[in-house]
Amino acid sequence: MSLTDPQLVDCSIIPVFQVPNEEDASMLGVNGEENVVSEGKRMKKKRKKQVSAPRPACSWVYFSREFIKEYSASHPESSGLKAATKAASDAWKLMNVEEKEKYTRRAREVWDDYLSSAPARIPKPRKQTKLVTRCSPGRLLNVVQRLTSEQKDAVKDMGFGSLLSLRCRTLRRSLCLWLLERFNTARRSLEICGERIHLSPKDVEHVMGLAAYGKDVVNSGPDDLIADLRNSYNATNRGISVRLLEERLAAPEAGEDFKRSFILYALGTLLSPTARLDVSPSFLHFLINMDAVHQYNWGKFLLDRLVREVSRFHQGKQRAVGGCLLFLQLFYYESVSIEGAGSFSPIVAPCLSSWGEEEITEREKRERELGGYGCGEVIRKKSCPGMEFPEYRVQVEGLSGGNMSTGIEPNPVFEQDMTQADEEQMDRDFSMEEISVANFPKSKGMMCGDMEMIVEPDRTACRNKEYGCSETLDYMTKNDHEETCLYAPCACPLPNCDFVGSSEQLSLHFSSKHWDAGRRFRYNIPLAVSLGMNEQFLVLQAEEDGVLFILNKGVETIGNIVMVTCIAPSSSKENFLYDLVSGKGISSLRLKSLTDNFPGRVEGFPPMDFLLIPFRFLGPSGELKLEVCIWNSTELG
Repeated sequence: MSLTDPQLVDCSIIPVFQVPNEEDASMLGVNGEENVVSEGKRMKKKRKKQVSAPRPACSWVYFSREFIKEYSASHPESSGLKAATKAASDAWKLMNVEEKEKYTRRAREVWDDYLSSAPARIPKPRKQTKLVTRCSPGRLLNVVQRLTSEQKDAVKDMGFGSLLSLRCRTLRRSLCLWLLERFNTARRSLEICGERIHLSPKDVEHVMGLAAYGKDVVNSGPDDLIADLRNSYNATNRGISVRLLEERLAAPEAGEDFKRSFILYALGTLLSPTARLDVSPSFLHFLINMDAVHQYNWGKFLLDRLVREVSRFHQGKQRAVGGCLLFLQLFYYESVSIEGAGSFSPIVAPCLSSWGEEEITEREKRERELGGYGCGEVIRKKSCPGMEFPEYRVQVEGLSGGNMSTGIEPNPVFEQDMTQADEEQMDRDFSMEEISVANFPKSKGMMCGDMEMIVEPDRTACRNKEYGCSETLDYMTKNDHEETCLYAPCACPLPNCDFVGSSEQLSLHFSSKHWDAGRRFRYNIPLAVSLGMNEQFLVLQAEEDGVLFILNKGVETIGNIVMVTCIAPSSSKENFLYDLVSGKGISSLRLKSLTDNFPGRVEGFPPMDFLLIPFRFLGPSGELKLEVCIWNSTELG
């Protein structure tokens, strides 16, 4: 028998196999690869689902499942799941807490089982923080370049003339972020290059050219006083629009409205920006009287605001960084040398005028070549005492037919304001017989080539002469004396008063002009006081010696913060022990600490002891009741 016998084998049912050609083989290979890839993806998804257990459902889900099942059985004519879900939602909204308790308890039990059996969650690595800031020197520079000569004179009259020499347009955000990570807000210092560099208002004056003396800037007070100004600037809860200020500054007038708009714009874009885009309307409180703007301690205000904003950034309360970051950047450039210990660079005051885009770009290039920030050496640059303006070039003619220069470069912005009378006065002050050594601190001689000149120091009165100081000092001791002078000016703490004088003069002024604006007390005897919901401070005056104290109050998220400060020169070593007690029912809170000295009201809350009082301790009208006791400093020893 043979397989080819037609009687035994039906050839029609034998499958015919065709040998694939090259094209079919290639298509088969591609399809095979796609099948393998898709199969691999499905396997990965399955493994992923197996690894991560689904999160438990909430109480609403358990209720809806049960309700929809019953609803579908009782309503066969229903259009489907959508109608049943809508009916479940309406029924859930009508249920009270007791009726929902059954499903809530079930969801809680399932959730507890899930937490006890689920593997520990591995946190994702946090991405590097990017610096977000509203500090924009470029915006202010654009406005400054369009000012007229009359407007520039108005800016100088207010004490902001240094901003006219601004040359920097952009911040170096990598440097600012590096500095923020090393900014100790409690100590007010930068911890870089293995050293701790303390920051003071004098540093702000040296870098930014803003005054570091005068009365404190207070941006608080009754809203009624600034109601008209808020309306004129269309101020909302968000603030004052920066674009509105730019439109006002584009006008050619240089009157009071221009001055107020310029300061608001400078504060909002460079000197004290916040985390918001708009300018804080609280700044209007110290811009009511524009004639007193030049009397404020802007250096202290800028530093206080910077410390406050950086502290909030460190605490995670805001994503954007407020404050004048340009000051930090330029202060680093001036305080850290990358050229070696023997290098010399001419002093230009303020430093703001010596750093343009070209200089900053070159400095950043050198930083990268050395390996990054912090590879330099900390230097100590001190401004020359007794100098109020930066035109410091001094020449003596007639010596061997040549000139002698201090090597200190003038600021071109201020140099053009020199009058003929000023030049004649300088010629008289710097004669051959007696040459002032204002530009050569802590030195009794100066070298010029092969020639040495012996100079005698001039003597001048203390800058606090008008407040009662009778000292006459030379330039080598003038700066040290003025930093510790007991006649340093103190400002009246009341918002509507512009009085500035020594602490003794301020005591007499307050007791005669504002006798009904504070509370008088006696040392070592507790005094019951009350602060209303909108009251931020209370002035206390001692009956024995007239010393002024301020009971400060601030509001935080969980309660009120209170502390006591003394109005006295910051350099004063006299401290007072005080006791604060707040009580409600059988509960009481107490703080015993020493007062810090400030020449006026405190802006914000500096790093010092305070008492945190929860809101539940407040009275029915939001008033805060305290018991204050201050001890005489002579009895502490």
